Amino acid sequence: MAKNFRGKNFLKLVDFSTEDIRHLLNLSKDFKQMKRAGVPHRYLEGKNIVLLFEKTSTRTRCSFEVAGYDLGMGVTYLDPNGSQMGHKESIADTARVLGRMFDGIEYRGFSQDIVEELAEYAGVPVWNGLTDEWHPTQMLADMLTVEEHFGHLKGLKFVFMGDARNNVANSLMVVCAKLGVNYVACGPKELAPAPELVEKCKAIAAENFCTITVTDDVEEGTKDADVLYTDIWVSMGEPKEIWEQRINLLKDYQINKKVMENANKEAIFLHCLPSFHDTKTKVGKDIAEKFGITEMEVTDEVFESKQSYVFDQAENRMHTIKAVVYATLC
Repeated sequence: MAKNFRGKNFLKLVDFSTEDIRHLLNLSKDFKQMKRAGVPHRYLEGKNIVLLFEKTSTRTRCSFEVAGYDLGMGVTYLDPNGSQMGHKESIADTARVLGRMFDGIEYRGFSQDIVEELAEYAGVPVWNGLTDEWHPTQMLADMLTVEEHFGHLKGLKFVFMGDARNNVANSLMVVCAKLGVNYVACGPKELAPAPELVEKCKAIAAENFCTITVTDDVEEGTKDADVLYTDIWVSMGEPKEIWEQRINLLKDYQINKKVMENANKEAIFLHCLPSFHDTKTKVGKDIAEKFGITEMEVTDEVFESKQSYVFDQAENRMHTIKAVVYATLC
């Protein structure tokens, strides 16, 4: 059944029903088929959107830009130095200016309060490309990737390993609860998700016949998992000084061959990227020199294995973001 999303903001998945999320996933599949088949879908010709980035990104920027161009829109990108927001101009004033010029605004940056304030004053749809608290567009890509592989979502065991209270982990807990997926947050007690959010997600999960589990036991947490997911150990915007602390806390929560073997035979590995699975990056080299480790949250063996679907996942950012933009502007 068609859903009316026109004019809505896309800020966090807690605001959307199971049916809403399901509709966006189905729409994403339609757009993916059209893209693969070379079928033009310039349904939003004449509209314009702006991408407001305070944190840089490869996948989020490219996904929004290609989605916009495929839908026939004009796309303007403002990098961290490209606007006066928060410097010479307030967030509210920036929102009102951009809302007069553009049909939609994407924000990727720091506090959730910023994207909420943009949405309050813009007068056009605002999309959250990532904040410190939530990462809703990533969730749609993740769920689409899982469903493409298994053919369904309900009843699967989905395990997040690592810093289980970061924006990705928080968002995964919500989306799994909404879609009937059994979610496990597996990490050290010091990095466990907020109890209030856990209780809220447990209540949502109960309505959808699934479970939410928080554990620091790797063997128990990953036993018979269908999906193993991790993220970098230090998020963008966090001080470099905490690398040593995080490595010490999370070294036992690396996804490696032993962990994958503890999961189901058909289990898949996911990562929102970028990933430190080798020393082919500046950060990877620096960490290897300082702390003597060449792989962090996932081993190169797992990252490059047949069970790794990280590049399908990355591609699906484009299709799912296209669905969100279309649904809220059409």
